Amino acid sequence: MREQIFTFGQYLHRKFGAKVSKVPVSISGFTCPNIDGTVAKGGCTFCENDSFSPSLDRARELKGFFLNLQSTQNPHLDKQIQQLEWQFDALSKRLREENSAQKFMVYFQSFTNTYAPFETLKALYDKALSFDNVIGLSIGTRSDSISDETFEYLYELSQKTEIWVEFGIQSIYDKTLERINRGHNSANVKETIIKAKSYGLNVCGHLIFGLPGESKEMMLETAKAAYGLGIDSVKYHPLYVVKRTALANEYARGEFEPISEELYVDVLKEALLLKPSNVSVQRVSAGIDDETLIAPSWCRDKNTQLRVINDALCSVGLKY
Repeated sequence: MREQIFTFGQYLHRKFGAKVSKVPVSISGFTCPNIDGTVAKGGCTFCENDSFSPSLDRARELKGFFLNLQSTQNPHLDKQIQQLEWQFDALSKRLREENSAQKFMVYFQSFTNTYAPFETLKALYDKALSFDNVIGLSIGTRSDSISDETFEYLYELSQKTEIWVEFGIQSIYDKTLERINRGHNSANVKETIIKAKSYGLNVCGHLIFGLPGESKEMMLETAKAAYGLGIDSVKYHPLYVVKRTALANEYARGEFEPISEELYVDVLKEALLLKPSNVSVQRVSAGIDDETLIAPSWCRDKNTQLRVINDALCSVGLKY
């Protein structure tokens, strides 16, 4: 008998008694302090947000308009709310039809979704929570880009609805974070996740396996450290190379070799065995099946990835 890994979908179904799907949205005007020059320029070496943002094309109506924590005005808030509305309407309808979803969690996915004036954030969060059959929010952000005011408001919301904050941990090794131009160190991640937990918020941590220069042991140490911070859920990603990134240039120069499927699956299997049973899993694979993917080719087909992963998990009595 194989043991089912505790998934985020199971967590939501147990809590709400229905199938809950995340609805990813991308709001123009949001950027990142690692892109706009606040902490660094150019973004993380692997980052090309179009590849991770299925709804971003139509949101480009406000291209050239960007917010940050110091912004004092937002003349395009009404337009941002309209973008939020049409994305939710379109994607929730598709999820109802294709996945039999009954309830929804609005997932602010692209860029850094707490990196804007508080009044903008409040307006967007409140609007998202007003949609039919929405049970909560999941907010993707960086550990260096969330204010105490926002933490306090998310705490208030969490008293009456489901609130999650997703932080990119990626690695606990500062030399890795520096190499990928992350713009903050591991101490900042630790401090911010501990603060989020002090507000009683649910935290999902993103881990990337296959970062430049990292060994299997380093990847597993990152996983153990993330669990030790008290995260409630986890996403595991293999690092893949897409066009128009600094990592693509490194790959072309022979300075970076992507993680093999065999090593990724081996690290993932051990990370899952180390994971506390109460920590749910939201993702075990990643990739993109279009012309922007450069390498590795095994990241092109997520379904094949899942089959390979489940075959490996079978040997230790687990299934995903």
